[in-house]
Amino acid sequence: MVHHVALEVRPDLMAAEGKFWVAAGFEPVAAPEGLGAGFDWYEREGTQIHVMAVGQPGEPSRRGHVAIVAPDFEATLARLGEEGFEVSETRNLWGARRAKGRTPAGHLVELMEFPPRPAEAG
Repeated sequence: MVHHVALEVRPDLMAAEGKFWVAAGFEPVAAPEGLGAGFDWYEREGTQIHVMAVGQPGEPSRRGHVAIVAPDFEATLARLGEEGFEVSETRNLWGARRAKGRTPAGHLVELMEFPPRPAEAG
């Protein structure tokens, strides 16, 4: 199980980045006080996305990505679209619908209707 992914984001994109993750089905949660300012955390079903304000973040990867399961796939795509995020369906794999989009900070996100069963993952 992956507990969290940490993404570097320019400070001026923090709010827009958070909007993406909320539209993708995550809820804001409090980051530990010891971290100080510049951290926004989002969680769904035990998985967290940590968004970190960084003055000069590195370039987001062109192919590297965060993949999340969107159990209510159609509603998730609709919410993202309503918030103005471009998400495009890609080819189905293992019988699951999939889509990809970029967050405001440029991070590639894959949304999966359901994950592959262990025998299908290889």
